Amino acid sequence: MAEKGNTSLSKVTSPSGNITLEFFLTPSKQPAYQVSFKNKKAIDTSLMGFGLKDGPALKENFKVVNTRTSSKNETWDMPWGEQAQVVNNYKEIVVELQEETNLKRQINVTFRVYDDGVGFRYSFPVQENLKEVIIAQENTQFKMTGDHQSWWTPGDWDSYEHVYNHTPISRINAPSKGDPTLAFTSIPENSVHTPFTLKTTDGLYLSIHEANLTDYASMTLLADTSNLSFSSSLVKSDRYGYAVKRTAPFDTPWRTIQVADRAGDLIESKLVLNLNEPNKLGAVPYVHPMKYNGIWWEMHLEKSGWDMEGGRHGATTANTKRYIDFAAANNLKGVLVEGWNTGWDRWTDNARRENAFDFTTPYKDYDLAEVTRYAKSKGVEMIMHHETSASPLNYEKNLDAAYQLMNKYGINTAKLGYVGKLIPEGEHHFGQWMVNHHRRVLEKAAKYNIAINVHEPIKPTGLRRTYPNLISGEGVRGQEFNAWSADGGNPTDHLTIVPFTRMLAGPIDYTPGIFNLKLGGLRPKNSVKTTLAHQLALYVVIYSPVQMAADLPEFYKGIDAFQFIREVGVDWDKSVVLDGEIGDHVSIARRERKTGNWFVGAITDENPREVTIDFSFLEDGKKYKARVYRDGPTAHWDTNPTEYKIEEITVDKQTKHKLKLAAGGGAAISLLTAK
Repeated sequence: MAEKGNTSLSKVTSPSGNITLEFFLTPSKQPAYQVSFKNKKAIDTSLMGFGLKDGPALKENFKVVNTRTSSKNETWDMPWGEQAQVVNNYKEIVVELQEETNLKRQINVTFRVYDDGVGFRYSFPVQENLKEVIIAQENTQFKMTGDHQSWWTPGDWDSYEHVYNHTPISRINAPSKGDPTLAFTSIPENSVHTPFTLKTTDGLYLSIHEANLTDYASMTLLADTSNLSFSSSLVKSDRYGYAVKRTAPFDTPWRTIQVADRAGDLIESKLVLNLNEPNKLGAVPYVHPMKYNGIWWEMHLEKSGWDMEGGRHGATTANTKRYIDFAAANNLKGVLVEGWNTGWDRWTDNARRENAFDFTTPYKDYDLAEVTRYAKSKGVEMIMHHETSASPLNYEKNLDAAYQLMNKYGINTAKLGYVGKLIPEGEHHFGQWMVNHHRRVLEKAAKYNIAINVHEPIKPTGLRRTYPNLISGEGVRGQEFNAWSADGGNPTDHLTIVPFTRMLAGPIDYTPGIFNLKLGGLRPKNSVKTTLAHQLALYVVIYSPVQMAADLPEFYKGIDAFQFIREVGVDWDKSVVLDGEIGDHVSIARRERKTGNWFVGAITDENPREVTIDFSFLEDGKKYKARVYRDGPTAHWDTNPTEYKIEEITVDKQTKHKLKLAAGGGAAISLLTAK
């Protein structure tokens, strides 16, 4: 209930009754809300409002002029994804507010309450005294009920590629402007990125994010460690001195709060997806969930380079055919080629990178026509690569020509990159200007029947529901950091945190499958801090409809564990989180759409542990032949990362199977219907 002195106005409860949201006005008539889970407060009194650049703040002196309630219970189909269908079941209240001042400005707040969390957004209706809205800051608060454990990365306005920190709220200490870990950005003091995940002392899990980020700045969270509270902190344009400029009427993105008493329920939640609009594109037959390999990892290992001028060019016709042959022989349906086009000698030169690429001119040693012909003859798709060098206007200028070239050669998927400090000066990767750029690219790609996988992206906010040609993205400290980062690579607990944080936002093109875990001496100061079995498990644990067999083909030769990569699915009709604890371990099972085969992945952090796989998710009356790929008895991420064992067992719904995971280890299981 609202605290003493507040005016209680509206309350809405989730369909199951587990989650309750209460909206009220404070004594100063400022909008506020609380959230409870199973009759226990999950979010304490949290204030709402806006600071405007050219006018008084929208904060206090409000009255409620109307409320409207509704509900929905529908099921919608995913054209691809973690499951075939999604239930969208919520109760809703819309609160219409008006100032009691002479301006009488209006703002509406819509709350949707689901069994897995809450979403709310602001709406600015057409009105005489607030036509153009220039938002300097959004003052949405998330007040915690205690000093919860939290997993966070700094709210960098230009990168999500940071190591996760695990601290109580009171000890969050994110780097700010001038810190060398931030490279080229400025951020508010002590802010963190979303999804931002927390755990209370009594075992409640919370994650704050946003949904349907449209024509608005991305939200970070400013931490008030003394008051155990967070407030929305929007990425601002340095050019214009504000975060958002819109003309009424418009809606803001949804602010989302996932709530669960089991960590795995955060992963299974579809709250963020449900708060996006339905599919606008219709059928997308050009979207092909697939496994792929390609000319990428060898550049990070410095075996070859992106540019032809350096004398070690990787993207040659002959080398590409070698990858195509490997893909065709091993059930990999795609091949990615980075460094195929001219401009790579200029892309890191600030004086020349703005117009470094035209996205249509191959290097002389890369015959695009021959490569695509050869791939087609082998039943393999080519994946186009467009590195924009963080020069979005140049990319937009060349979009039609670039996508027409893809259509000419039958290429349906593009991986985009936005590496570097953003051009024009004064804009940031996650500001409103770039949010709108990414939407224009996505809509243009849809007109050419092209699927998009974005690296250095705006964080996912569920737009794949509305635009299912947005298939995957990076937005996380990815596999490449294991090859060249100065700190030696991603820590051992990294991938046991990611499923409960970044993956809550959407698919991740993490590029798993590294077997040469010590990097073959090519990068002696770096390594991949997992076992080989852990790398296999990632194909199930880290979701993406496009999954790369990222290592060099020669490092897969003669390794029978590669069979799991050959047979594992990428497109699912059901996903079940079996067990997990943030930063410790996670086990996930997924069923492939076309075959009905199940696959299981389990990973752990630096601590060896025993996990029990409960196969009760299987169908009644069915037996499966399970092929288990697990750590060997002396496996260890550092001292013996490549030791593994393969065993076969028969399982059914009643089976419980214990697995010993090594330090940094994992296990992967293929479940094929027994004949």
